[in-house]
Amino acid sequence: MVEPTASARLELPIPAERAYRMVTDLDTLATVSAEVHACEWLDEPPPRPGVRFRGFNRNGDRSWSTVATVRVADPERCFAFDVDDGDTPVSHWRYEIHPTDTGCVVVESTWDRRPEWYTPVSAETTGEPERGAANQRNIERTLRALRAFSERE
Repeated sequence: MVEPTASARLELPIPAERAYRMVTDLDTLATVSAEVHACEWLDEPPPRPGVRFRGFNRNGDRSWSTVATVRVADPERCFAFDVDDGDTPVSHWRYEIHPTDTGCVVVESTWDRRPEWYTPVSAETTGEPERGAANQRNIERTLRALRAFSERE
């Protein structure tokens, strides 16, 4: 796979198992995410390849929903999913979790999968003409929120 269009990493003083539970729990993911404000499973959890969920997203006064399909659900290691708009590919998201002596490192990355013709449609829907830069800011914000959330539990 080519390099991600946005990515960041953060060390957390929690076990990898707990970090994995946090990123695969849709309520927690919606709580810490910069744009996602709610999620619901469309298929029976737990997350495993092929299971889908809907994300309800918001950016200022813009809102939209997406459907994601889980591609990787490797406990304590990786959670990844593809976002599509009907038959149109939009993005691939991946949370990699690496155990350390003091907890773990979480790497959140995304790959833009939109066809060129879809870029202006996406910009109009989301209010973000520079999706790569927006995703980088959002990933950094989400990881900081994930740390804060882990400290509250």
